[in-house]
Amino acid sequence: MDYVNPLRDVEDRRLPRIAGPCGMVLFGVTGDLSRKKVMPAIYDLANRGLLPPGFSLVGYARRDWADQDFAQIVHDSVKQYARTEFREEVWKQLAEGLRFVQGDFDDDGAFETLRRTIEELDQARGTGGNYAFYLAIPPGFFGSVVGQLQEHGLAQSPEDAWRRVVVEKPFGHDLESARELNDTLNGVFPSGSVFRIDHYLGKETVQNILAMRFANNMFEPIWNANYVDHVQITMAEDVGIGGRAGYYDGIGAARDVIQNHLMQLMALVAMEEPTSFEAESLRIEKQKVLASATLPRRLDVSTARGQYVEGWAGGDKVQGFLEEEGIKKSSTTETFAAITVNVETRRWAGVPFYLRTGKRLGRRVTEVAIVFKRAPHLPFTETATEELTQNALVIRVQPDEGMTLRFGSKVPGTAMEIRDVNMDFAYGGSFTEASPEAYERLILDVLLGDPPLFPRHEEVELSWKILDPVLAHWARKGKPDTYAAGTWGPPSAEAMLARDGRTWRRP
Repeated sequence: MDYVNPLRDVEDRRLPRIAGPCGMVLFGVTGDLSRKKVMPAIYDLANRGLLPPGFSLVGYARRDWADQDFAQIVHDSVKQYARTEFREEVWKQLAEGLRFVQGDFDDDGAFETLRRTIEELDQARGTGGNYAFYLAIPPGFFGSVVGQLQEHGLAQSPEDAWRRVVVEKPFGHDLESARELNDTLNGVFPSGSVFRIDHYLGKETVQNILAMRFANNMFEPIWNANYVDHVQITMAEDVGIGGRAGYYDGIGAARDVIQNHLMQLMALVAMEEPTSFEAESLRIEKQKVLASATLPRRLDVSTARGQYVEGWAGGDKVQGFLEEEGIKKSSTTETFAAITVNVETRRWAGVPFYLRTGKRLGRRVTEVAIVFKRAPHLPFTETATEELTQNALVIRVQPDEGMTLRFGSKVPGTAMEIRDVNMDFAYGGSFTEASPEAYERLILDVLLGDPPLFPRHEEVELSWKILDPVLAHWARKGKPDTYAAGTWGPPSAEAMLARDGRTWRRP
């Protein structure tokens, strides 16, 4: 009888997951997303030995480039933005699989060239007919591209191969358009082959929410309405819209961030323990949270929005949103948004979730703060605890990834005086290995066909069901409030929490 090593299964699970023979077609290769995120992430995966030797990347765009021109673009992007060290031998192997196809999204001849290019790569590079089509393009072009992929036989998987499509947010601009978009994608690709990228779900600290909750018995017993007073989820940016006026105006902060990133963070914080960490189990629990989420009755006092006006950011005088290039003076697009969401479950009944995001705020930070109720009885004088606030567990998603636990401690001295102190955990100080970029993890998951970090269309539609009434209320209200650049939002945001006897954290 052969000896079976009981540690073998554990060792196998610890080994890095390596993609099998495959390639990727990248639509929109000239955009910032492709240059700054997607192409550098592909190089970083190759540099870490997680891509197959014959991996191939086909760029598709309107520009009239030759293969060598595309290779130079990828080279320059990798040199500038890659996380890992540039190594010539890795680049040389990757460059051998680079191809470029020029054409519009409705160009039959170009898609026929794309089909032939893929067939040639199958022969020359051994990609095995396995391809992911990455749509780094505006959603208005999704229908044209997937229709062409279907018409030219590119969406159908050859025998023993796979074809997948990757789409970026926004997943529609309301519930109706999200459903139309889902129908378009699912009419060509099976639902299991559609990957919706939310790059926040690929961040190590976001995944650590699950590890922290379910691997440690110290947190889960108090993760409920008996002990938690409220939850604040913040994504703040200190920059303005930059050159994104064409995208941002008409979209706004709520559609850009709350509908996807913050709703997903809320679902991870509020979900029940899944039966496993397989994709379907995680989705079931997240969908339960989103399905049970409701808005307060009075949206005028439970939401807030604003536009930044001129102010100071990083010591520099900056202009207001309406003065940004490409923005109409009459624009009512919000650059700050905050909403209150109630999760109507036994665990969270009576615990509000406050979600906020904005541009030109005090600093760049994304965090989840679990704020606990005050102790039911304090056997101290009022002066002893006058500087004591509520206990809080703060999960820092970016930029200094880690966690902070805030609690009260006695000040050294003869008097009984209690103040807040912090206990810090920082990824950089605890682990020698640097965290991979979110796009590295997500692109590898696409190539492996492993979808736990990708929201399904049910989650997208449930998120729009929550947000749509807020957007309709704001549309009726007219112009948003204003706030000075470099501050933390309009006064209406402070009033929103003040009515509940609470205040926003200063990250």
